Amino acid sequence: MADIHELSAVQLRVALQAGALSAREATAHYLARIESKNPLLGSFVTVTGDKAMAEAGAADERYARLQKAHPGKATRKQTGKQTGEALPLLHGMPLGFKDLTDVEGVVTTHGSAALDHKPALTDGALVTLLKSAGVISLGKTQVPEFGLTAYSENRIAPPSRNPHAPSRSSGGSSGGSAAAVAAGMLPFAPGTDGGGSVRIPAAACGLVGLKPGRGLVPAGESSGDPARLVAAGPLARTAQDAALMMDALAPGPASSFLEAVGQVPGPLRIGLTLDSPWSTAFPFTPEQEALDALHAGMELLEHAGHIVLEAPIGYDNRYPDAFTTAWTAAVGTARITPRREALLAPLTKTFRRRAQQRSTAKLNESLAFLRQFQRDTVTQYGQWDLMLMPALAQTPRPVGWFTGAGHGDGNWPAAEWPGDADGDYRKQCEFAPWSSMVNVCGLPALTIPVHWTGGQPGAGLPMGIQLVGPMGSELLLLQVAAQLGF
Repeated sequence: MADIHELSAVQLRVALQAGALSAREATAHYLARIESKNPLLGSFVTVTGDKAMAEAGAADERYARLQKAHPGKATRKQTGKQTGEALPLLHGMPLGFKDLTDVEGVVTTHGSAALDHKPALTDGALVTLLKSAGVISLGKTQVPEFGLTAYSENRIAPPSRNPHAPSRSSGGSSGGSAAAVAAGMLPFAPGTDGGGSVRIPAAACGLVGLKPGRGLVPAGESSGDPARLVAAGPLARTAQDAALMMDALAPGPASSFLEAVGQVPGPLRIGLTLDSPWSTAFPFTPEQEALDALHAGMELLEHAGHIVLEAPIGYDNRYPDAFTTAWTAAVGTARITPRREALLAPLTKTFRRRAQQRSTAKLNESLAFLRQFQRDTVTQYGQWDLMLMPALAQTPRPVGWFTGAGHGDGNWPAAEWPGDADGDYRKQCEFAPWSSMVNVCGLPALTIPVHWTGGQPGAGLPMGIQLVGPMGSELLLLQVAAQLGF
């Protein structure tokens, strides 16, 4: 057998379900990978090794009981459908959770030095869902403060770095999780995406990243999200692995993402666009590497039999202000004492102050605009089966590039964090100008790593495409990725 971390998530699940590997063996292997890789990459903020091994032991005991009760019989069909008393879908699969998500008994920092760091009393909804599917939590992964940014750097722990080039960022806000998957510290991972937070780090780290449509995975949603931007979705090395996680995140009574992901979709009409709702506020020019990725994606799609044509899209230029108002509303109400506000990063501090100064009427006006923006944009996209655009406009940025902070090997937290909040935000919008409008529209979207700057897979930096589909197209998007060989 290959090294455990070289197995796909689907292969690892098969080995665990068949008893070829124990949950203890898998957990110990990934904990050893974290011990080896994390000091350089900063993917994990907290590692709960003893807790994970205890959970793995309990999983193995459950497996032994079921084998004794049903000797010589499969405990679960490989498709993931129940067969009476059975192991859970993701029995013994090691996972990590973003440090925005509560795991019982483990500190949730939210990436902020301004909060009291106390162990969570209960599991969050997403953790509850995946633990019920049998996963073993290895710890908490690095995030930006309150998940606000497209990079995973904060003042409480070293920054999350890109496994393909450690001087570069792994993206955000699911940057720690993405780096952990790309570096073989996890087989796959759940992320949450409110403005690109699954797709941006997936693209930066050369992964498949799926943002499901609004409401499909209720466990990823938040009461502090007035525009309903956030959805939970998988970060994975392949479309098959992402489909397996979707079976756990959005279980259906009859259908299985994994069972159907290999079905080849019929010819699709795909609209290609470089238009972005950020262009008027922050004019940008995509780097050549982004255009190379777009061209590579177009060629793959056309070779697979799909029709790709240019699709000009018009966006209302009031979008940037309305999105920013909705996106930053929650940070204005976060429980932070005035004494500790000084510990916030400059961007968080600035957007918190502005959110507190806005009236409720201004927020409601922005939310009403975003609902109209959704209707207008979905109508335009509806002329096509899927929309195609670059995943990012630039290659993964150097660590510290957005903030102006130098992240060496010095002590943490950093005493100084230079740079201005508005310049930081502008850089983020120019880096990922095709992400947030998909959240506003509530549509499914998938990033696929179709291009590497070194000319072949694994060489240089990954660059990807984004496919956006209509509501209910999560499976179709995964099928297209699988059809293209990912």
